[in-house]
Amino acid sequence: MKKINFFAAIAAVAITPFMLAACSDDNGGDTPDKPSSYEPDANYVGKAVGNFDASEWYPGGEAGTTNNVAAACYEDETPMISASAELTEAFHEGELLFERQYTQNTAPYKGLGPASVRRSCLDCHPNYGHGKRVESYKTAYGNGNGYLLVIYHPNSEGSNDGPYISEVTGMPQTQAVSPFKAPIEEDGVHIKWEKITAMESGLPLQFPDGEKYELSYPEVTIDADKFHTSPMPSNYAVRLESTIGVIGTGLLDAVPEEEIKAQYKSEADYFKSAGLDVTEYVNPNFWNATTDDWGTGALYTTLAGKMADGSDGTGKKIIKRFTYALTRGTLQDGPGANAIWNITNVSRPDRSKLYTTSAWAQAMSEDADVINAIKADPTSPYYAQTDAEIAEKVKNLLDPNTNQFDNKWHNFKPEMTSAQFYSFMVWHRGLAIPRARNLNDSQVQRGKELFNQMGCTNCHRAKWQTGSDNYWTPEAIADKPLPRYQNQTIYPYTDFMQHKLYMKNDIHGSWCRTTPLWGRGLSAINTGSEDRMHDCRAHNEIEAIMWHAYSKKSHAYSAALKFYNLPKADRDAVVKFLQSI
Repeated sequence: MKKINFFAAIAAVAITPFMLAACSDDNGGDTPDKPSSYEPDANYVGKAVGNFDASEWYPGGEAGTTNNVAAACYEDETPMISASAELTEAFHEGELLFERQYTQNTAPYKGLGPASVRRSCLDCHPNYGHGKRVESYKTAYGNGNGYLLVIYHPNSEGSNDGPYISEVTGMPQTQAVSPFKAPIEEDGVHIKWEKITAMESGLPLQFPDGEKYELSYPEVTIDADKFHTSPMPSNYAVRLESTIGVIGTGLLDAVPEEEIKAQYKSEADYFKSAGLDVTEYVNPNFWNATTDDWGTGALYTTLAGKMADGSDGTGKKIIKRFTYALTRGTLQDGPGANAIWNITNVSRPDRSKLYTTSAWAQAMSEDADVINAIKADPTSPYYAQTDAEIAEKVKNLLDPNTNQFDNKWHNFKPEMTSAQFYSFMVWHRGLAIPRARNLNDSQVQRGKELFNQMGCTNCHRAKWQTGSDNYWTPEAIADKPLPRYQNQTIYPYTDFMQHKLYMKNDIHGSWCRTTPLWGRGLSAINTGSEDRMHDCRAHNEIEAIMWHAYSKKSHAYSAALKFYNLPKADRDAVVKFLQSI
């Protein structure tokens, strides 16, 4: 849980040099007039230094940045939350909904049934950060395994695309409550980490100065007999996707749609002018290069709800900007709002059914162990009924097509109230970005210079401006205010678009959203890990960058090749820059 928001704290008291130093980094940097002398960050925070603007110290803008850069800073609320007693109270309640372990019967942390992916949000987001690399697919509470299984039908032998299988949920479940069996048994999921022995691009696994690096990737399989579905899936392949950090998501939601559209057009125009196939570099599902407008898959249609200015938001078309696959267009019906329902299977008024599949419901209704366990349990509402009657009840209880609230089969109540969901969204939208560090350091300034020169910002665009932040809210919480981040200069280091890196055992579908880089340099002190990329295949920044150079077809090959050819001092400068923003 959050300990203190330093913006709020230092604003309330007289500031002394000692106090500023106390909440600054311990490491120093070069001063303008004494290049090798030690000075703490606090002498420079909020000031233009070298090639950094003053605003770059605050990646989330003044409304969205916490000055805390110590352990647990990922848990801090934004100054917009701290300024309101009502929002602060809701933020803390929402924080508990994120952190607590869910059970079958303990309100308000009730969920899990009848099948689930994890027991707690923290299981996937260790200390609010990126998931960690693991050797085996175990989902014990608190282990930081942020992996989700992606199970799909490959379009061809060895392909990484094709539709998701329908027998299990889109976020496949490996847990179930008694007497039911998990849709997939965890001991049937096998992760094998393979080392790259040769780069497809031909680059050696060492830099020209002799320093070596290693690259590895996960091979994932699931035993066919470990599925409890009817029918059983066939012709399937598996990929892993790790969760990303949840910090700063409210600020990403506040970036104006017209600015993201301009980014798509700018990138498409560049590839047009270069005489290249735009559909190779800008996902044609999201952008039509012929009409210079959105593709068929770019816009997300909202449910019943309102906009922040009070206007009707029902059916509004919103640009998709969240998840690796760009499946969600608004935070309020996006990753967290959706995940707290389908990961822990916590039902609520606007999620009026259980997250299950018909194939699993059918399998459980046919399973003799399940039927016999129900018959032997005098507390079961189906106790003493015939096998056929129990099978029918089980099928209709578990089937998502029949398990709506208040139907003829059962009368279960939503486990999360609209008020609790509101608190959860205040928390989700209220998470701050930690301020930048060491921008006064000449090595960090050199790293920024190189990052720009190599072309990394073509995808990891540094600077964005939020607008009116006229966010959409679902009907269940439409009349309650969420924090707004209006007219803020922010530095997330993403273009909100997808690109392809052509890596070995690549992400499902190849296209992957550019991950924001802000705050990632504090991952180690917050989560205990620096693992990066969509499946944690990179232990650190060096490995992440060199994965961009695995194939000459990679959209980022040119930039990564330039990094590869840098002298060690410059490579170190780029890494230090990435750790500072």
